[in-house]
Amino acid sequence: MRILVMNPNTTASMTASIRATATAVAAPGTEIIATEPLWGPESIEGHFEGYLSAAAVLDRLATLDTPFDALVMAGFGEPGREGAQELLDVPVLDITESAAQMAMMLGHSYGVVTTLDRAVPQISDRLLTAGLLQRCAGIRGTGLGVLELEEDAQRTERIIVETARELVREGAEVICLGCGGMAGLQEKVAAELGVPVVDGVAAAVKFAEAVVGLGLTTSTVRSFAAPRPKAIGGWPISGQANFSAETSGI
Repeated sequence: MRILVMNPNTTASMTASIRATATAVAAPGTEIIATEPLWGPESIEGHFEGYLSAAAVLDRLATLDTPFDALVMAGFGEPGREGAQELLDVPVLDITESAAQMAMMLGHSYGVVTTLDRAVPQISDRLLTAGLLQRCAGIRGTGLGVLELEEDAQRTERIIVETARELVREGAEVICLGCGGMAGLQEKVAAELGVPVVDGVAAAVKFAEAVVGLGLTTSTVRSFAAPRPKAIGGWPISGQANFSAETSGI
């Protein structure tokens, strides 16, 4: 089984961190491929960058000449997953829904710790659309930008723990790490809090393995039917000539 994990931003170091987390939880026989778009924002902090990223991710998927059995989209609360479901004939999972679904299996309510406060409405909207918001005890920003997560590991961990502890006081029984850049911190945060902590990348990889193992994929009878054939000017933006295995991690 081969799972493609897509970092929605163009920061290669974050792709490497996401790859490491996905590889660590993958079952024997599961191959993890991780990559990022060839163009787009270095981090995603708002709707403008989110929609740019969605287009860049779809462009990357449309021009990627590498077979895979499932896609994990490693952006928390960001758009584009539905487009990927229409484009691909393999299962598509995103870390937002995967984290929340797994959290609800572990406790009555869950909380989400994310980056900047401006990300909170986006995540809330995503969970509402997915039907997962009802059991969310709260979504709280740490005040850390996406790229700041990598600057000082101890500071990042301390702030995430402090923020998550506030959510636990407010009734969260499980904590979800609300950014792909937080991948790999779940064990340290859980040890400090004494509650289950779900990393979305890890959760999505395990769900992807289950879906592929059961021989299932996205329904295409209605909502996620393949795009109708039509002319799209200038699409795709990136051609195969731009593909570089050395820089993409594939």
